[in-house]
Amino acid sequence: MTAFSPRQQLLLVDDEEEALSELAELLEGEGFCCHTATSVKAALQQLTRHPDIALVITDLRMPEESGISLIKRLREHTSRQHLPVIVVSGHADMDDVSDLLRLQVLDLFRKPIYHERLLDTLNALFPQPTLKLIDG
Repeated sequence: MTAFSPRQQLLLVDDEEEALSELAELLEGEGFCCHTATSVKAALQQLTRHPDIALVITDLRMPEESGISLIKRLREHTSRQHLPVIVVSGHADMDDVSDLLRLQVLDLFRKPIYHERLLDTLNALFPQPTLKLIDG
């Protein structure tokens, strides 16, 4: 018999619910446990509820607060300041890119996301767990 442990918990943040559910479906198919939020406020609540979240993937442009605002809050929070963040955006400009570099963002993906490249990035960070044989 084999036991398969789930991969890391990810937090996906995007105000576009369709894009959010599509990304969650893709990543859950790869074995990740995905939590979702449609705003910065909801994202911070998810991070409190799920302290084992290992990575945040956030949209840059959202109506109430931006992805940059979320990242700044993470960087100011002692226990979350080193949490890896990937940003996705259809509208990033050079000012955004320089802010993101200063905030030590792991990567920036243009929308629509090239899924293969995102999966390569995640697989490099969090290698697939190996199957363990269990006697019995």
